[in-house]
Amino acid sequence: MPTSVMPTSKPEGGQQPLAAVTALGLRKAYGDKTVLDGIDLRIPAGSVFALLGPNGAGKTTTVQILSTLISADGGQAQVAGHDIAASPDGVRAAIGVTGQFSAVDGLITGEENMLLMADLHHLPRRDGRRVAAELLARFDLTEAAKKPASTYSGGMKRRLDIAMTLVGSPRIIFLDEPTTGLDPRARHTMWAIIRALVSDGVTVLLTTQYLDEADELADRIAVLDGGRIVAEGTAEELKRLIPGGHVRLRFTDPAAYRGAATALRDVARHDETLVLQISSDGSQRELRAILDRLDAAGIEADELTVHTPDLDDVFFALTGGSAGGTARRHAPDPQDTPDPRNAPDPRDTPGQPKENVR
Repeated sequence: MPTSVMPTSKPEGGQQPLAAVTALGLRKAYGDKTVLDGIDLRIPAGSVFALLGPNGAGKTTTVQILSTLISADGGQAQVAGHDIAASPDGVRAAIGVTGQFSAVDGLITGEENMLLMADLHHLPRRDGRRVAAELLARFDLTEAAKKPASTYSGGMKRRLDIAMTLVGSPRIIFLDEPTTGLDPRARHTMWAIIRALVSDGVTVLLTTQYLDEADELADRIAVLDGGRIVAEGTAEELKRLIPGGHVRLRFTDPAAYRGAATALRDVARHDETLVLQISSDGSQRELRAILDRLDAAGIEADELTVHTPDLDDVFFALTGGSAGGTARRHAPDPQDTPDPRNAPDPRDTPGQPKENVR
């Protein structure tokens, strides 16, 4: 199991894109419990960076430090060019934060929530109403705008929460487990929103326990466990760290099966099912070598499939836990405890009629 940050590839020419967020040696402890044990981060501008890890790994604490909600015990960081300790106001002016717990006030309408945020950003009344209307339309909340937010489904509240975050036009957004408690349809809607933000040039730091979410959205992923980053890279780079990839060949002709086993040599044979398994990283080069050997022997497989490790395998190997269930059995960090208010809303259940939820 890796015990330190894994090396990652660099852009061609050795030049890296401008960083929206950098951190060096961030540390944080609560009493005798060390939550962050010296982490380094570099998040390129205009990208999605996912911080992946089980409960208690320190994900929310990292977000809170970078957004100046709490102070670090050690290390340094810059957000949008502002030092989090020396220029917290500059950091706050450049960012938006959507935490695990919704900031939506259920006692007022969606529109009133938006106008309240506009007032907090000191927007003139006319500009505030224009921005609120534009964002409500962008997040498909116009029809529900005059209704109390307490009547919104979980997915609608999450969309309103992000719309409120965007009132100040932040260029960096921290999304702390934004899809916790949402059903698959609402999660996919949230993914589309995140992609749209990045296409507009916004930088997103996403914390999540959902491996498919990180795989689907993130340009780069850092795996955080026990307060340390144990690996960092693209999803494909992380998957290549884990052994277990293989090519599977299935035959219907026993003679072809035996001939292929001889031609390929280092294979695992399954004589009952006429299946051969060859260890491989799934690269084009290795696949070509396998096919060239079969062609040279005049053999054609009836079925060829490539199996490569996924982020589940990465998670298991690097954190010592399992995706989903085991991850949630780690001792919870008080900062990472899910809010019961985020339980799936029946209005977000696929196949059920719901209002204003795609």
